[in-house]
Amino acid sequence: MTTAVADGWTMTRRNMIHVVRQPEEVILYFSLPIMFVLVFGYVFGSGMQVPGGGNYREFLLPGVFVMTMLYGLGATATGVALDLSRGVVDRFRSMPMARSALMTGRSAADLLRALLEMSTLLVCGLLVGWQWREGVGNALLAVGLLLLLRVAITWMGIYLALLVRSPDTVGVIVFPAAFPLTAISNVFVSPELMPPVIGTISEWNPLSATVAAIRELFGNPGLGGDSWPAEHAMLLAVLWPVLLIATFAPLAVRRYRRLSR
Repeated sequence: MTTAVADGWTMTRRNMIHVVRQPEEVILYFSLPIMFVLVFGYVFGSGMQVPGGGNYREFLLPGVFVMTMLYGLGATATGVALDLSRGVVDRFRSMPMARSALMTGRSAADLLRALLEMSTLLVCGLLVGWQWREGVGNALLAVGLLLLLRVAITWMGIYLALLVRSPDTVGVIVFPAAFPLTAISNVFVSPELMPPVIGTISEWNPLSATVAAIRELFGNPGLGGDSWPAEHAMLLAVLWPVLLIATFAPLAVRRYRRLSR
């Protein structure tokens, strides 16, 4: 157990060093959510409606936080796929190290990276007028839910990379899939303002659960609705990520074990 933890920490440091040495990648993944804040918050914000009233930028920022966690899928999957394509994974597998270290190191590094992203976005949000209104404890709980979602997305990214193995193919898959998932959610628009069928899909979207839960914890506008998902957003914000982890982590481990076969 001690060896596995030590090897996992070594892989975590290795992945974080890569982040430091490739700041352009971090800038790329930060620029998209910041662009959405500026475009939707200032250009379209005056024409957007928030159920129950309230500032649209305060409605938008929790959605942008969740969207940033989702787009971390691209960084995870691309990083693992690059290691696979360059033979790095095979070299690690031939070394006297814990087999779990590669994946636990990647998961831990992505969690640290998510903390960095969240810190930057929180500052960006404060600069554009967003704020939390329900105390530090609830704000920390909201950040915890965001990080839980990020862990689930990380395992999805690891499995996708192990399945596809090509960095170019990963990029083709991730971004066309991620944008519709955010569009058909409550990130930009409340499900109450959508057509009934799309609104129902949006309410059951795993992203919507986390967005609704952290809006409540931050005290931001946009709460409402009498549907089951709307009334149990906090529960779903925990259940959805746990279900995704329980699904994709075993799949990723199984796929990793079959690489040499």
